[in-house]
Amino acid sequence: MADPAVMNRYERLTAEQMDEQRIQNVAYQYLCRLEEAKRWMEACLGEELPAPTDLEEALRNGVILAKLGHRFAPTAVPLKKIYDPEQLRFQAGGLQFRHTDNINHWRNAMTALGLPAIFYPETTDVYDKKNMPKTVYCIHALSLYLHRLGLAPPIHDLYGQVMFTDEEINNMKLELDKYGIQMPAFNKIGGILTNELSVDDAAVHAAVVAINKALDRGDVAVTADALKNPAALLTHLEEALMSIYQQVLQQAKKRKAETAVCQRGAPEDKDLYEEYLSQVEIQNQIHTVNVRLVLEQVDEALDGADELALLAALQMPCLGLGGILTENGPWYLDQLLEERQQKALDSEDPLEVVELQESVFVSNLRAQKDRDAYAALHCVNVALHGSDPRHTVSCLMNSELQLPQVFPSAADLYHRELQQLQSRTAQGALKQEELFVAVEMLSAVALINNALRMRQQQQFSAALVCPSAGISDVDADLLLRYFDHLTEVKQRAGLDLLSWNQLQEGIDHVNNAVKEEHQQLLAVSSINRAVMTADKQQLLSALLLPSCGLEDISPSNLSRYLTLLSRARLHKAQVSGDPEAKLWLGDVKAAVKQANQQSQKALKLCLAVAAVNQAVKENQIKQTLRVLALPELQLQELLSDCAKEYQRQLNVLMTQRTCSGDNKSPWVQMELQDGSTYFFHLKNLKGSWEAPDRFIPNSVFINQQEIQEVVSRVSTAHTRNVLWQSREAVIVGLQARFRGFLVRQQLQTRCHYLQRHSPAAVVIQANWRRFVQQRAYRRRLRFLSMNWRAAVKIQSVVRMWLVRRLYRDRLRFFRCNVAAVVKIQAFFRASRARHEYRMLVHSTAPPLSVVRKFLHLLDMSDGDIREEAELLHLREEVVRSIRFNRQLEADLDLMDLKIGLLVRNRATLQEVVCHCKKLTRKTKEQLSDMMDVERSKGMKALSRKRRERLEAYQHLFYLLQLLPVGSPPTVDLLLIHVLLPVTQPEPDSVELQEAVSKTTFTHDLNNLDTATTYSIYLKAYTALGSSQQSRTVMATTLGGVPDPLSFFTKVLNQTAIQVYWELPSKPGKLEGLK
Repeated sequence: MADPAVMNRYERLTAEQMDEQRIQNVAYQYLCRLEEAKRWMEACLGEELPAPTDLEEALRNGVILAKLGHRFAPTAVPLKKIYDPEQLRFQAGGLQFRHTDNINHWRNAMTALGLPAIFYPETTDVYDKKNMPKTVYCIHALSLYLHRLGLAPPIHDLYGQVMFTDEEINNMKLELDKYGIQMPAFNKIGGILTNELSVDDAAVHAAVVAINKALDRGDVAVTADALKNPAALLTHLEEALMSIYQQVLQQAKKRKAETAVCQRGAPEDKDLYEEYLSQVEIQNQIHTVNVRLVLEQVDEALDGADELALLAALQMPCLGLGGILTENGPWYLDQLLEERQQKALDSEDPLEVVELQESVFVSNLRAQKDRDAYAALHCVNVALHGSDPRHTVSCLMNSELQLPQVFPSAADLYHRELQQLQSRTAQGALKQEELFVAVEMLSAVALINNALRMRQQQQFSAALVCPSAGISDVDADLLLRYFDHLTEVKQRAGLDLLSWNQLQEGIDHVNNAVKEEHQQLLAVSSINRAVMTADKQQLLSALLLPSCGLEDISPSNLSRYLTLLSRARLHKAQVSGDPEAKLWLGDVKAAVKQANQQSQKALKLCLAVAAVNQAVKENQIKQTLRVLALPELQLQELLSDCAKEYQRQLNVLMTQRTCSGDNKSPWVQMELQDGSTYFFHLKNLKGSWEAPDRFIPNSVFINQQEIQEVVSRVSTAHTRNVLWQSREAVIVGLQARFRGFLVRQQLQTRCHYLQRHSPAAVVIQANWRRFVQQRAYRRRLRFLSMNWRAAVKIQSVVRMWLVRRLYRDRLRFFRCNVAAVVKIQAFFRASRARHEYRMLVHSTAPPLSVVRKFLHLLDMSDGDIREEAELLHLREEVVRSIRFNRQLEADLDLMDLKIGLLVRNRATLQEVVCHCKKLTRKTKEQLSDMMDVERSKGMKALSRKRRERLEAYQHLFYLLQLLPVGSPPTVDLLLIHVLLPVTQPEPDSVELQEAVSKTTFTHDLNNLDTATTYSIYLKAYTALGSSQQSRTVMATTLGGVPDPLSFFTKVLNQTAIQVYWELPSKPGKLEGLK
């Protein structure tokens, strides 16, 4: 049935509009014929020809036509006879009269090939473009003729498969109007060829019989000669495959003979072609062998990665592949290798022809896409050689490159960085992979700069850690420091955009700073640990670490370092109130500096004291006074007037000690003001804070305190004498000062006492704090004890909420998996029932619970069980008979359609007979059981209506055998073939056919089964036969109301009934059962 919308559209058109539309359709059909002729000549000549709109002009010089004649008749048209084969003269000066020789050579080649002269165009039709449609018509006829001879590939029908612009169609319409001739009937070329050639059917029959007899003899040479017989009209024969042809044809002939033996009726009905292969079957087997061989060649070429061999195999005529381009060989190889690897996952079969065609189409698209990408890449490289960043960005934004997002605001960054990258390449141009990686990285850099400019820390963090940025050593914990440092770098440099190198340098700078801080923390931690454990070697190793940044570390001062660091730590613990207080790097540096200063001061003090002792020994008063005045000694109350007395007192003290005994020890011990002890060697003039081994102090040496006592005593006596001579007020002042000194001395002593007993103070504080915390804890415990009911209630509410949430999650899981739960329960119950049944059968004393479950079976006898089984069997037989009757009715309806077509001369008698044999072969096995039952009844078993229909068929066949067949009709016919259903495994599935008019473009298929998948294709029938089937379309009908279910019940016991059912034959998409 035609679409009403389409009919209304045509009814509204005026006569002029319909005429205009018809002319445009003619122009489009002629353009399609030109495209078909172009592709066929390209396949034959192996070279690219102009577009269909320019093909007519390219054919006028006859060069292409002469080359076509040389391709199939080289003796009639030698290559040297072709005038201007490279078309250089034609391109320089246009057409010349000698170009008509090329057209005549082409005509001679067609005469040599045997093409009927009715198709030949005149020389002026081509040279002067008087009738170019006749030339294209002749090329189509030549292609069909050569294809029948097996010399050329077939020409493909491209009507409706190629697209042309409105301008091209209008230009061709104007050209056809200029010709003023009627368009040739391209679709009647086959019939005209058949009438003109007048093939001898007897010769074909004799050649086919000779081939079958040669196959029976089994001689390859005889079979080859029979196949090469021109009267057999076999094409695409390969000499190297004759033995394979013989094997395949023998197997096909053997299968056909076996089938004929199974289906043969009376001996007088025997047909020669029931056992012999026909010409069409032989040609099909040859084509199958050729295709199989070419597919193997394709597979071998893929194994060896041989591009040339692959192109040669793909261009074989037997495959009939279209769109093969020589320059796309690498893409064909890669695509077919990928397709074969994909198919190898499922099967080991080679690629099919359809898969090859799809791969060729995909490869052509991929090759064109790669060429477009290469052109866009070339534009980018050219733009980078220039100085316009905006042009570079516009080239980068070309969609053919498939680059990441490009930001026009960062045009200078893209241009500058890509120029540097291009200059570093060896060939001076960027490749696709290099450009993709660079643009991806630069786009990420642009996002980072944009985040810095907008001061968006979140966007900056996301862009910085993005893998496409390519920035290494990014620590997620330092993102804020990265942001601050890069912002500072950007402001300090005065740049709008930071490059990738600048970003990486900033990240490395922050990481190094953090690393140094971390190393300093480790060093400080090591110092604190050494101080707490009093490990001098560990302390020395930690102080010498470069990360500490300490200078002038002397191993001789190690003890002083430990002492001062311990004091600093204790002081910090007292100030902060934290016993675990740690020293920082500043504290360590201050202590080391102080220790170095104290060491130098102590050394200078020892040198000064040694100088005093030496001067006293030498008994030089002036030298002794000068040495005593040294600032390192820090002597108080030193008076120059008492120099002689100083010398005498010190000399007396030294003499006394010498008399007591001189041990000649080189070591002396010096007590400093802070209470520390310094050891000094008198010979090498070096000191140490640690006591040397077997230390014995020098018994004669006078230390700084003794010198101070002597000086103080002498100065005091001298001062007292002077003071007694002065005023009394001065004496009072001196007493006051002395008392103040005593008080300060007592205070200092008290401070030293507190410092020495600081751990005890810390313990006291800790005990007090423990008491306070225990008191607070007891109060809290007392509060909870008083309010224990509220606490229990809160705990119960929380636990209830947790249990409820767990229950809801479990319930939601069961609802989502209810089908699996039901199946598990069914399996469990079935397993338990089997176990109990075995226990009932095999156990000597089964439990009472098991016996109660199977007690209802005692009411059923063996006869009841057999009757129930027989009932189920009869139900299955009824269902099978109903389905068979439905199928048989469909076959009979199709047979009626075939007979109707036969009566209207729409189909031949042979097709009807073939369908009848097919129907008989299909239903023979299914009817065997029924025929055994009905064989004794004969015609009486049929109803009256079926008996009348059988008699009418017999009379119709009798008339068809007597009446001559009329002339073939001129009206074409379209048949819609419906194969149902496609999921049936039988090779001869039921096929429905519906005839439609050639002027109808839509048709409705009614009375189909619900929820069934059909395979639909279209075939055109003419007086000369049927066309090849169209592309098969798969369609599935919607599900309707399902058929009634087969419902059964079974009594289990006194309180239980088992219900079971069967789904309908075509349930469709069931939503559930109730």
